[in-house]
Amino acid sequence: MDNNSVFWIPANFRDGIIIAHRGESFDAPENTLAAINLAWERKVKAVEIDIQLTKDDEIIVLHDKNTLRISGERKIVEKSSLEELKRFDAGSHKDSKWGNERIPPLNEVLKTVPPDGKLIIEIKSDKRILKKLKEELSRSELKNSQIEIIAFNEHLLALAKSQMPDYKMLWLLDLDFFWPWWICWIDELKIIRKVKKLKLNGVDVWAGRLLTRGFIDKFKDAGLLVYAWTVNDKHKALQLMEFGVDGITTDRASWMTEKLTQ
Repeated sequence: MDNNSVFWIPANFRDGIIIAHRGESFDAPENTLAAINLAWERKVKAVEIDIQLTKDDEIIVLHDKNTLRISGERKIVEKSSLEELKRFDAGSHKDSKWGNERIPPLNEVLKTVPPDGKLIIEIKSDKRILKKLKEELSRSELKNSQIEIIAFNEHLLALAKSQMPDYKMLWLLDLDFFWPWWICWIDELKIIRKVKKLKLNGVDVWAGRLLTRGFIDKFKDAGLLVYAWTVNDKHKALQLMEFGVDGITTDRASWMTEKLTQ
């Protein structure tokens, strides 16, 4: 297929979701209100964000453990207060026009979610964040179906599920993200058994060579969800849709949706 190919979303992805990775992060600074609101304005149905707990037990939306990459100044999140962290410029690293963007608290992000929107929350902190997370989600006006939670730490995720059983939760897997696919050995049935034992709803998997149709089929046959991250190539997205994934996370959610449905 060439770059001018026109695609149609496969029938087995009709109920699937295209997820804006840290908001519309290709065009706006990641995990900011600008990126998140841009996704909603462009009619994206789902946004993924990262959360961390501050020194004063507030939840902020930020991927890294410190502020160096996004601000040029290094402030460690767990050793800083919300007010300290909100002073940092979280947008100029993308473009000077975003200089007024700040690291948002979770409660501000929750207020942005439209009635038909879904927020996918990746937990980047340890179990201490769960009490506050439960409180903030309970105070929001969002339906349970509008929130999903993901994490790489399966035990943290299982604890979150035990405390907040009404939310769908998916285990993040990196598979061949760090290692060449040909030296990785993956036991899908072992992963499936663990996901079911921990009462999780599925997996969110790096979109590498190991995320095959056969891999996806085993999880779908077990009644589990399969999402893929992070896919910015429309040909790869189409392939994964045909394989049967339930969700695709991308830095260009609006663009991807347009290219796949035009």
